Amino acid sequence: MSAVLNTILIYAKNPSATAEFYSKFFGFETTGEMLEGLIELHAPDAGTSILIHQAAKTVKLGQVGVKLMFSVRDVDGFKEESAQRGLVFGSTHQAHGYAFANVKDPDGNSVAISSRAYRRTI
Repeated sequence: MSAVLNTILIYAKNPSATAEFYSKFFGFETTGEMLEGLIELHAPDAGTSILIHQAAKTVKLGQVGVKLMFSVRDVDGFKEESAQRGLVFGSTHQAHGYAFANVKDPDGNSVAISSRAYRRTI
């Protein structure tokens, strides 16, 4: 039996702001409506969905246990487009045949863009 990862749940202090962040900067589609305590976001190209859940006051957010990584072909190009819309990523880092850059969402969660999925393998 296998399992497929198709949804990521993010706890947020302000679910509407967090949903807007992923919608505005990463193209996720949402009505923004909270149903059953969740705001649902759908990936633009049949990727993983995101559910935003109201965080309890006792939940400490912004830890580095999980990082959302979005695959993009052109890291610097994506950074430039994002900056024009108000999201400024950190420095572009070069790795083994790919690049990546980091940013935080409204709740302090780590988010990255990476060209790793598009690197050439020999």
